[in-house]
Amino acid sequence: MAIMSSREEDMSLDVLPEACIANVLSFTCPRDACRLSMVCSLFKAAEESDFVWERFLPRDYQSIISKSDASSMLLASASSKKHLYLMLCEKPLIIEGGKKSISLEKKSGKKCYMLSARDLIIVWGDTPTYWKWNSDPSSRFGEVAELISVCWLEIRGKINATMLSPATLYTAYLVFRPTRGLYGLDYQPVEVGVGLVGSECGMRNVYLDSERGRRQQYHFVSRRIGLFNRCRIVGMPASEPARENNGQYPKKREDGWLEIELGEFFCKEGEDRELEMSVQEVKGGDWKGGLIVEGIEIRPKEDT
Repeated sequence: MAIMSSREEDMSLDVLPEACIANVLSFTCPRDACRLSMVCSLFKAAEESDFVWERFLPRDYQSIISKSDASSMLLASASSKKHLYLMLCEKPLIIEGGKKSISLEKKSGKKCYMLSARDLIIVWGDTPTYWKWNSDPSSRFGEVAELISVCWLEIRGKINATMLSPATLYTAYLVFRPTRGLYGLDYQPVEVGVGLVGSECGMRNVYLDSERGRRQQYHFVSRRIGLFNRCRIVGMPASEPARENNGQYPKKREDGWLEIELGEFFCKEGEDRELEMSVQEVKGGDWKGGLIVEGIEIRPKEDT
């Protein structure tokens, strides 16, 4: 059996119609299509086609974009379907009158949503003594909610599962940051959970104080140093430091906010019930405050 040279293999690709290559690429994913575009100029041209990126965009992308006040500007500035896809990946689109944002996960095209603080159910949220609504230049939304002081902390968010990408494992996060006057949450955990409305939801404890998570990685011991035997407190790495990925403590995001994992949810094909996410501290009875809530984000679970 004759073995073709690399030159002959390259030439054999040229006999395939570009439309045929584009059709094959459309059955891959955005990340793989971009990798395959480096094979040869024919693959590159096929990968750039609107046919391929129309398949990578959500089926209801036109309906989603129409819910934004910036829909006309977005569509007019997109030079191609690939350009539109990348714009939706790089900058969240504000929809539903500023109550939600949507973006796409770049490697897969899966939908990512954030529910704004105004789209959440916050107990006592309309009572100025307990909560205050402010504008924040670092937020994608027009308003954020600042916790002044409550003894009953309860925040819930809901989204219909039909809005999410099917056959996808999602993780939900509370997006927030502390003020300088944070109190009552440095030692008291909050209960969080994610589940379908009407179904049993497993709850777990997390901490909203990021400094507590940092301190957990060290044992503080006293050491006698110097000629006069002075005492100095030294932070030594713990023998079993807290793992960064255990989800019990907040992590800093690229946009400067903090996030804490609330739980996971697998969105099955055809699921049409409401998904509910909750954050609450109602058992301790202690007063707490000094928290700014931007919203709750739901995005595909990151690969580990």
